[in-house]
Amino acid sequence: MLRRTALTLGIRLCSTGVTRGPLPDVVRPNSDMLEFRELFSKAKHIAVITGAGVSAESGVPTFRGQNEKWRKWLSQDLATPEAFSRTPSRVWEFYQYRRDVALNKKPNAAHLAIAECEARLRKQGRSVVVITQCIDDLHHQAGSKHVLRVHGSLMETRCLSCGDVAVNKRNPICPSLMGKGAPDPDVADAHIPVDKLPRCDKSDCNGLLRPNMVFFGETLDSHILTKVEKEMEVCDLCLVVGTSSIVYPAAMFGPLIASRGVPVAEFNTKTTPKTEYFTHHFQGPCGTTLPPALAQHESEFM
Repeated sequence: MLRRTALTLGIRLCSTGVTRGPLPDVVRPNSDMLEFRELFSKAKHIAVITGAGVSAESGVPTFRGQNEKWRKWLSQDLATPEAFSRTPSRVWEFYQYRRDVALNKKPNAAHLAIAECEARLRKQGRSVVVITQCIDDLHHQAGSKHVLRVHGSLMETRCLSCGDVAVNKRNPICPSLMGKGAPDPDVADAHIPVDKLPRCDKSDCNGLLRPNMVFFGETLDSHILTKVEKEMEVCDLCLVVGTSSIVYPAAMFGPLIASRGVPVAEFNTKTTPKTEYFTHHFQGPCGTTLPPALAQHESEFM
């Protein structure tokens, strides 16, 4: 019941449990690329759900594994509204570090394959939408146009006073964060005064800015979630790429699409808690497995 409610309300939370709800019968996904390519050649509306694993191949750290901690803090404990309220300086140092890393990375072969596929199929009257949990800018840098960012963006800020949302790629984001954010456990917090943290530059505001992303425990943007639901209803092929499938509600997207009888192919370096619900599984780096999957099909030459 909790997970069903989480999907309906769009609450971002972590779980390693198997999803409950109206899911398809468990199947044994296959890795027949020729079979997948045949499905791909006939698909008119393709949904590509991407997670942190895609960005990791560009060198962007994830919340898990060896990057689970920033200094002595668990990363997912810093990405909460409570943490930002208690220690905005620490949280901004953490995000300054993440922004600095992301701003210095480039799209990899998986990003580029998705963007090229979208542009190519658009000319054929077919569509590709990227539904991403990633908060970097790499899909856009690669050239993808139809991107729904369910967890927000590292490159945007939101004012806590006036609510203004703005693209912000300054690095550092403000002078007081110059040279701050080092992840090493022996680095002490900077304790930057709140009035020296990123502030709104709209006239007569000067409110405190926060990253415009969905912290754990917050609800997803209802407008984005509505668009995602519409795409899930119309897609006739789904790719789940580089996601651990344990962060809700996004972990439900692929299985719910599969419950309609739509083919769903997972591309990941390993199996996930949702692999058994999908028709196909292609194991390996996404930058290796995805380009041949999305390359021009022989039927497109006819």
